[in-house]
Amino acid sequence: MKFGVVVFPGSNCDEDMVYVLKNIMKQNTVKLWHKNTDLEGCTHIVLPGGFSYGDYLRSGAIAKFSPIMQSVMKHAENGGFVFGVCNGFQILCEAGLLPGALLHNNSRKFICKNVFIKAEHANSKITSKIPANKALKIPIAHGEGKYFADADTLKKLNANGQILFRYCDEQGNVTDEANPNGALENVAGICNAEKNVFGMMPHPERAADKELFNEDGKFLFESIVSGN
Repeated sequence: MKFGVVVFPGSNCDEDMVYVLKNIMKQNTVKLWHKNTDLEGCTHIVLPGGFSYGDYLRSGAIAKFSPIMQSVMKHAENGGFVFGVCNGFQILCEAGLLPGALLHNNSRKFICKNVFIKAEHANSKITSKIPANKALKIPIAHGEGKYFADADTLKKLNANGQILFRYCDEQGNVTDEANPNGALENVAGICNAEKNVFGMMPHPERAADKELFNEDGKFLFESIVSGN
């Protein structure tokens, strides 16, 4: 198992992600520069948060054309693990590796705060170690985090178990009041139909260290490392 964290111009959560994977989870982890095409033998590719290319056009719209994305797409098509957080989620949607799109928050404001999310099930590589019905406190930091998809796509996502996380309150109740950005059906994270490409808006890497007095995000990394 070897992790590669892709770095785009404008990435600002790459160091956080590398720190968690390397220092806390004790995994072999390297950075992958966006202009390169060699994944350096990495089995697990991570697209971190930030503002790739300054979020010009749409968030992630330019990053999908970076040379390394061709290799990431081939990796995904071959069944390889790909995980995008925040801007990484946006890039995966722009690249067509995940369905739907991330639109401007209903408030039209950048939101940076702790929210609660609940895993829909434990049948994925990023949710297998999350306790059932546990509300995880995970930070968000985005201006375009409102998940949107057409009705048919949402129906398929629900039927196939592709919706992984929904925004909820501290007790785990999925409510309109707990939805920070207007995401349809409170969607906070999804996967592809093959269940090897994952994306979420909240930042688990910012909630995985005891020094931060919050390790709820560590459940996701334990799930990934377990390989289940």
